[in-house]
Amino acid sequence: CYAATMPLKDQTQLARAKAMRREPTKAEQMLWAKLRAKQLHGIKFSHQVLIGDYIADFAARQRRLVIEVDGDSHAAQQAYDQKRTEFLEGKGFRVIRFSNLDVIQNIEGVLEAIEAAL
Repeated sequence: CYAATMPLKDQTQLARAKAMRREPTKAEQMLWAKLRAKQLHGIKFSHQVLIGDYIADFAARQRRLVIEVDGDSHAAQQAYDQKRTEFLEGKGFRVIRFSNLDVIQNIEGVLEAIEAAL
């Protein structure tokens, strides 16, 4: 089993990602409904993806794109988010961010921005 060979830290992060998949925010649910099953131009997206020590909300690995949907708590953790973005960019990913409110109030505009980033 793959998980049995993973370091404990990775297993903990993987369990956390799985829990986050089971309990998404409303905005994540809305966006995932539009991205899942290759609905956006046939591109495969994954939800709550472990990349290094971080969990990305959504990732199109083949296109090297990470999409973050940020709640109100992110305003207080800008330094952490910056460090995470720098790490992901160092791994070759482009990171785009949307607020929960953006997704909930303007899902079509968010999808257009994702298409442009792709």
